[in-house]
Amino acid sequence: MRNGSRKAARGSRVKDRFALFAECMLTGVWIAAAALPLVTFPAALAAGTRHLRRHLAGERGGLREFAADTRAAARGGWLVGAAVPAAGALLLVDLAAVRAGLPGGPFVGAVGVLALIGLLVAVVRAAALWEPRATWRTLLADAGRRTVQDPAGSLLLVCGMAVVALSGALVLPLAVPVLGALAAAATAVEARRLAR
Repeated sequence: MRNGSRKAARGSRVKDRFALFAECMLTGVWIAAAALPLVTFPAALAAGTRHLRRHLAGERGGLREFAADTRAAARGGWLVGAAVPAAGALLLVDLAAVRAGLPGGPFVGAVGVLALIGLLVAVVRAAALWEPRATWRTLLADAGRRTVQDPAGSLLLVCGMAVVALSGALVLPLAVPVLGALAAAATAVEARRLAR
């Protein structure tokens, strides 16, 4: 009798993990569709992480709730979304200085790359804790501190972003569902930090 209950429990755990994996992939598709204008990427990621938190808590949530969260997050998040491409453009200028052979160019280029990575990690961390009443300014200030104070979590998010970028470089359609894995990683990093 005990073996039967162990097998049932193990089967239930496998089923729950597969359901979470499928939910992450679906969330990645939703994030990609909502982030097509690019400036809405932080809002879409915030809505995706909130959807995954609801799923893990066993609360009701679907596409309708995701869309409502995206609209709510975009109200203040579009400025954050516009800042990321602006920072990327500034990095391209820095890298042009490196290629031109200007004195100090390699140092400026390295600082620019690290600053952009830090900004991306802070945006992902801020999105992972977004709630409808939260302001992006407060979330980003807290996320900036957490980015420095939790280097292991930040490294995990850098690796997650690298997986998304490499997936897109190798097989472009694969990057779409992998965005859900990035949302799941951000949710897990913040949940781990809150649990400590």
